[in-house]
Amino acid sequence: MKKLSIKIILASILTSIATHITLSRENPVNGNPVAGKEKAIICIGCHGRDGNSTNPEYPKLAGQVPAYLYKQISDFKKGLRKDETMSSMALSIDDKDVADVVVFFSNQKPKKPMRKTLKTNLLGKTIYHNGIKLKNVVACASCHGKNGLGRPKSRYPALAGQHTDYLVKALKEFKSGIRRNDLLLEMRNITAKLTETEIEAVAAYIANLKWKWGQL
Repeated sequence: MKKLSIKIILASILTSIATHITLSRENPVNGNPVAGKEKAIICIGCHGRDGNSTNPEYPKLAGQVPAYLYKQISDFKKGLRKDETMSSMALSIDDKDVADVVVFFSNQKPKKPMRKTLKTNLLGKTIYHNGIKLKNVVACASCHGKNGLGRPKSRYPALAGQHTDYLVKALKEFKSGIRRNDLLLEMRNITAKLTETEIEAVAAYIANLKWKWGQL
């Protein structure tokens, strides 16, 4: 009887561990969004109370891929990514609070962007969906999704509806080498082949992508 009980207990423990591992793999960032709301108060000055930044210099965080947000804050804290404002702000967030802040912002619903009336942006659309074969530039959609919602189970961020100014800044920083925290040099290798005109075109196209929930 005792042997049977021990087997049952061990089986229960092993099942629990296996479940935890599976859940962690499915959602690598395990945080508390309720606690994160309070801890994110230091972020609202730039990114907005709900992650919907209205200042084109600062990125929108609402609905962002949690693994991506977690990596960026961690990189700022470690000095792997540098910014005059964010480097110091990230250091003010305790390591144990990062996951809560990340999950809070990723759970917020992105607001519809202020859509600009643009001429047909065929260049930006082509680069995003098809890349530039003559330059060996892969399509942005191959990593960030056809609708620009990123890859929830990876570190590829959502881009749809992001500020044009911020996107241009980010792409130029990768191109110049100022920003160097991309995995396997992916973004640096791509942007190195893009002209300023191409960067501005694809950024404008991305900024006008509609956010479509559940359509990756």
